[in-house]
Amino acid sequence: MTSLETLLKEGTKVLEQHEIQEARLDAWLLLEYVTGVSRAFYFAHSDDAVEEKKATAYRKAIAKRAEHVPLQHITHQACFMGFEFYVNENVLVPRQDTETLVEKALEILKGRKSPRILDMCTGSGCILLSLLALTEEAQGVGADVSPMALQVAKKNADSLGVADRADFVESDLFLTPFFQEKTGKDMPLYDILISNPPYIRSADIEELMEEVRDHDPRLALDGHEDGLYFYRKIVSEGKLFLKKDGWMLFEIGYDQGGDVSKLMKDNGFTDVQVARDLTGLDRVVLGKK
Repeated sequence: MTSLETLLKEGTKVLEQHEIQEARLDAWLLLEYVTGVSRAFYFAHSDDAVEEKKATAYRKAIAKRAEHVPLQHITHQACFMGFEFYVNENVLVPRQDTETLVEKALEILKGRKSPRILDMCTGSGCILLSLLALTEEAQGVGADVSPMALQVAKKNADSLGVADRADFVESDLFLTPFFQEKTGKDMPLYDILISNPPYIRSADIEELMEEVRDHDPRLALDGHEDGLYFYRKIVSEGKLFLKKDGWMLFEIGYDQGGDVSKLMKDNGFTDVQVARDLTGLDRVVLGKK
């Protein structure tokens, strides 16, 4: 039988040979996932043998990672805003950059009574559900064109204990009857409309790292020719669903701050701001109706 230490070294070597960034860390995380051992246990028992069934499962997981399948697609786990989310190939893997978007929304929601949140292109639901989990009495709607993504979002709503405050709608932006039939007095108005829409220029997708290009859903990446298609649609149509003094917030690509800010200003939004992420890159544009 193979020891924990030998198995970890084997996994690390395979990932290094396939040019996986942070090969040792990923090899460890997969070992932890498959065997359930903690770091403390490992350092005290690295010579312990691993039962063959688990060793085989580990080697299969390493083989997948060597093919640049995202680690989170193998473990079906992603951490975001301190919460654990289920993910699969039907949704974008939640990224730390997006936490900047949620943090800005939390600032706006602070002090608002029973706020309503609309999350367009919700994917795994990580944005909406984090906001609900961190904001008492908040209610929200997550919309996405992908029914498979919505299944993931609903699963996450259940696991985070906020399913009673979250509704999910299959919709190509605002085209579904949920939005089209609720007009005038019947239209629900939201305190914030938030979105991490597809914003990669179509021509740039092939230049993305393999984990993203080959394994994240193309629907969640492709922002059409100039990367601004979804911003235009959401800004022009989504403002109808915002309360007066409601806010619209977007995640953006690092070079899209000027273009998205102009779109919002041209559509009557005020106090338009660009916020940077922890790496210093433009990451969020927000403005008030």
